[in-house]
Amino acid sequence: MASLPSPPIGFSKIQCVFLSIIWIGLSCMAQVNVGGDFGEAFGRVDNRQREFDYFKLALQWPGTACRETRRCCSSNACCRRSNALTEFTIHGLWPDYNDGTWPACCAGKRFDVKEISTLLGALNKYWPSLSCDSPSNCHGGKGLFWEHEHGTCSFPVVRDEYDYFVTALYLYFKYNVTEVLREAGYVASNSKKYPLGGVISAIQNAFHATPELECSGDAVEELRLCFYKDFKIRDCAIGSNAGSGIINSKVSCPRYISLPEFVSLRLENNEIEASQSTLRSTI
Repeated sequence: MASLPSPPIGFSKIQCVFLSIIWIGLSCMAQVNVGGDFGEAFGRVDNRQREFDYFKLALQWPGTACRETRRCCSSNACCRRSNALTEFTIHGLWPDYNDGTWPACCAGKRFDVKEISTLLGALNKYWPSLSCDSPSNCHGGKGLFWEHEHGTCSFPVVRDEYDYFVTALYLYFKYNVTEVLREAGYVASNSKKYPLGGVISAIQNAFHATPELECSGDAVEELRLCFYKDFKIRDCAIGSNAGSGIINSKVSCPRYISLPEFVSLRLENNEIEASQSTLRSTI
């Protein structure tokens, strides 16, 4: 696996400890991967699909995603009463092509949640499902949220399931979008709106790369960071258009955007239909 950069200065002690654990795991996996055995088990580039060009780390804003929730269940983090979602959470680490398309359903080992059992605590907190729906997998069935995201198309850069999830977590902590925006004065609010250009500039100043934003109305739905295959950050550009990250954001988002506050929905008897009054309170 390509080497990853060192942890940044200014992280909290908890994040530094967690990042160190992830780094140890990555180092161990890199040593194992030299032999190529995990590559054989995880998958290989399908002869019908060319190797991807770059990675896109997609981050969800829970305050926007959760206001669309119509049903609560035990697996839906929008229904939490503790560990409230107050920061961007991971949607996925996606391999993409420069032409705007992406590989899908690549050959590889089926998802096995036991392979990531030591990461489940972190995944539930920082990479939770924000829906009760069971996404389709590539084998004609449905599975866990993480099964849909488990990264077989990331081979040969990311060589197995554990490596994929721990890499995404590492990038999430190193490039702490929530903290960058908070320091720039862009915080969760149901009354304030912020300039799209200002939000993009805050990310550019912090990471020296242009992100891509997607909105639902004026509310930020996703913020995406892009990386070369050696995990160095890059502009979210398509083809030779270096400004496409900004252009794509302007297509989806208005000039002034919002970061809605997260409001937990009620969870009773493991699964309920959210009441209309509860739904209205989240908007």
